Amino acid sequence: MNKICTWCLLGLLLMGTAAGAKDKKAGGDTEKAVAALEQTWLESQKTNNPDLVAPLLAEAFVNTGSDGKVSNRAESLANAKAIKYDSVDYDNVTVTVVGDTAIAVGGFKAKGTDGAGKPLDANERFTDTWVKMHGGKWQCVASHQSPVKM
Repeated sequence: MNKICTWCLLGLLLMGTAAGAKDKKAGGDTEKAVAALEQTWLESQKTNNPDLVAPLLAEAFVNTGSDGKVSNRAESLANAKAIKYDSVDYDNVTVTVVGDTAIAVGGFKAKGTDGAGKPLDANERFTDTWVKMHGGKWQCVASHQSPVKM
């Protein structure tokens, strides 16, 4: 009986390993897709064109800014329209996939003018949570920024 259980466990282990390999390949494709969406978001900032990012944000999107303010999708888009970037870049962006959720983490550096017309000089880390919606479209449901203290 112990021999049968050992074989059963070995079979289950091999099945799990094969499934994990399949998920890893699928996750690799998803990681690339979500990383491309992050690049579209960056392009919207570089060109001061928030219309590029609007379709990427879910209706229930929520943002927590580096100042601690929480805003919904409409408020976030209005804020994006008010900011004028002179320079903006991301660094060390990584994407981790867990089922139909992807977490993108990276660095954000920008200079320009904020919505109130004051100089903007940001050095932050961000975490974006993406969800695969019905129909297969990925949208960001939450974003969080934290200032980097040097």
